Amino acid sequence: MASRYYYGTGRRKTSVARVRLYPGQGDIIINDKALSEYFQREADRLQVRSPLEANNLIDQFNVMVKVRGGGISGQAGAIRHGIARALLVADPELRPALRKQGFLTRDPRMKERKKPGLKRARKAPQYTKR
Repeated sequence: MASRYYYGTGRRKTSVARVRLYPGQGDIIINDKALSEYFQREADRLQVRSPLEANNLIDQFNVMVKVRGGGISGQAGAIRHGIARALLVADPELRPALRKQGFLTRDPRMKERKKPGLKRARKAPQYTKR
């Protein structure tokens, strides 16, 4: 791999993705596996590629990703966020386009904690009148 790369960190739920963009022909490697090998669902693969495809950069960068934590869709969202941030480092002119498509916004939704006296985050024990 070339020594010059652009770095971005993406987060979603409890997933953290560390993304490096290298000038190249469009290979996407996630945790040392090909994109199609790592993500079985086409929706997740589309989500990962979306920041590159939206700006017609899919064949200009090789993407190397290390992702940890969370589930499959959370990891896909984290990678998308990381790729968008790395593209911003590579070309600051892309900011308005990436912002308009919502790729730079960190999705704040997290799993809600369980509260005392409840069965789950919000489910209360069944109420009985008599």
